Amino acid sequence: MQPEAVVVGGGLAGVAAAVAVARAGLRTLHLAPKGPPDRRTSALMGPSVDFLLEAGLIDSAAAIGHPLTRIRIIDATNRLLRAPETLFDSADAGLEAFGWNFANVKLLESFETARRELPNLEVRELALTSIEQSSAGWRLVLSDGSEVEAPLVVGSDGKKSLVRVATDFRAREHGFTQSALVCDLELGRPLGGDSVEFHYEQGPFTLVPAGGPRANLVWIDDREVLKEAQASGAEGLRETFLKKSQRLFGDIKLVTPAHMFLLSTLTVDRAGMRGIVLAGEAAHAFPPIGAQGLNLGLRDVADLSRVLRDADRTQPGWAIAASDRYAQLRADDLDRTGGMVDALFRSLLSDYLPAQAARAGGLWALRMLPALRKQAFGLGMGKR
Repeated sequence: MQPEAVVVGGGLAGVAAAVAVARAGLRTLHLAPKGPPDRRTSALMGPSVDFLLEAGLIDSAAAIGHPLTRIRIIDATNRLLRAPETLFDSADAGLEAFGWNFANVKLLESFETARRELPNLEVRELALTSIEQSSAGWRLVLSDGSEVEAPLVVGSDGKKSLVRVATDFRAREHGFTQSALVCDLELGRPLGGDSVEFHYEQGPFTLVPAGGPRANLVWIDDREVLKEAQASGAEGLRETFLKKSQRLFGDIKLVTPAHMFLLSTLTVDRAGMRGIVLAGEAAHAFPPIGAQGLNLGLRDVADLSRVLRDADRTQPGWAIAASDRYAQLRADDLDRTGGMVDALFRSLLSDYLPAQAARAGGLWALRMLPALRKQAFGLGMGKR
């Protein structure tokens, strides 16, 4: 098969992009080298879940996920200006749930099932080693030494994206001294549908419902603090988690090992050009606050699908036109969401008194003004 598009990357955004490109009618090659299982979870907001259902990437949210009905924010800092405890209830927005929490392993299994059903989609478990322009658009050299050419290339190969680097996209990256520690817990008192965020000076300590008494933990703190906590062993971690959660949920039991991830932000000047489009963390990455990472990546895929359905592939240069159109569609969303997450994270970490006052005042306003709270719901859920 001579492909019209090559999708690079075997993660969630990459598989979703491959399915979307093939469903738009293009002969598609997916380069998806196998990686280690992703034991993390993803909180997907309502519009993202709707897209997964419409695109046939999942059959049912309830079959593989857990509903998120409330978001509870507790300011646990020792600062002079502290924010009030704030509760966002999906019922206030007329919704049964804000979204669903999914295990990434289960999401990937569902996406791969959808991929297997497409006759115009070929999968090769090979990595990309180089990419350069050619008369047909782009020539890609694969890890087995073979070559393939296509007019359109979708780079969804993560923060270290070879597609992005090799094709001269301008990107800005900033590393933090904070990291994220994740694991699964069993709580003495279940969360129900509540996602609970304890905000500390060096980052949030967040518990997300995972069904019954189970919860997914995402703890952001200074890297050395997390390393010391990891080194304390299961019992030391348990005591730390009890303290950080203010013992609100009874006893805590570790269900899975704790893993640590470095935190950084990455942004690109534009998400598409010259027949190349970037999706997922190849185009944007930021700390796991506000549950925006995969949600933003799925909006990339949704806009790519829209662009390709409208593209006239009988015209010369159709792939270049499609990549330019994709960049235009994604620009506002990438700027707005990246700015929002960066501002949230930096305001939490800031020792600057006016920044703390602005954060506390903003949460007071959200607590007291239903209209403003509803507007924040829409922004956080990615509605456009």
